[in-house]
Amino acid sequence: MRLAVLAHEDVAMSNSSIDPTPRLVDGPSDAPATLLLAHGAGAPMDSPFMAAMASGLVECGWQVVRFEFTYMAKQRLSGRRSAPDRMPKLKQVFCEQVVKEAANRPVFIGGKSMGGRVASLLADELSAKYCVLGCICLGYPFHPFGKPQQLRTEHLTEQQTPTLILQGERDAMGRKDEVETYSLSPKVFLEWIPAGDHSFKPTRSSGLTETDNWSAAASHASNFCKKLLSN
Repeated sequence: MRLAVLAHEDVAMSNSSIDPTPRLVDGPSDAPATLLLAHGAGAPMDSPFMAAMASGLVECGWQVVRFEFTYMAKQRLSGRRSAPDRMPKLKQVFCEQVVKEAANRPVFIGGKSMGGRVASLLADELSAKYCVLGCICLGYPFHPFGKPQQLRTEHLTEQQTPTLILQGERDAMGRKDEVETYSLSPKVFLEWIPAGDHSFKPTRSSGLTETDNWSAAASHASNFCKKLLSN
């Protein structure tokens, strides 16, 4: 059940209103919790990956709210690609969305790649202030492409908020053989997507399809949320 869908024209209109952050809201209004998901650096909230994640989670009974960071909302209007906003701005926009949702029901925060990284950086702060129960990273960028020495794991060594990282086994920003050598907090849980790349696309030889891996990721995320809600 889709509660609200912003078409491209509607998104443009929303940028001239009081709230400049485009959003897509899917799933039942009486869901036990909301999953607030941000997009990655290069693709918007309605990319095939984000749409598949939202659809899979809605089928599991969750409400899913997707939103766009300021630079991506502007890019949608202009049609010209631009670099992501700096981290303070990304955090600000994410926090504003959490404030909106946390008043209604428990919230899980997360996102694709960069969006998941922003969520993970905010998780401990937000869980202390609001009813944020956990964090879900859909392909965590453990390091930039081709730069495995530049790790983005410092905060994950001390993370206190339960955090699920769904990672493709051959993700170029953190392969299984690399990540298994990292020191991560016991609150950080890893689920490996078989033969998956950064967007969980498997190799042909695996016998799996992209749809198979997207469904598996949604199932892992849903089970993680159910377990935390039952605690």
